[in-house]
Amino acid sequence: MKNETINLIGWILFVISSIGFIISSVGSFWAMFGSLFFFIACIVFLIPFFKKDENE
Repeated sequence: MKNETINLIGWILFVISSIGFIISSVGSFWAMFGSLFFFIACIVFLIPFFKKDENE
């Protein structure tokens, strides 16, 4: 398996876990705040996987 594929699978697992943290933090402001930032950070790290390279 290519390293890029392994990285993508890892980030997808991080996104799934962040969704679990969001669900478990319902009712707690600071836990929800942290969970949402974790989710947003995971999405930001996934952008390069879906962005088309200008050099290719």
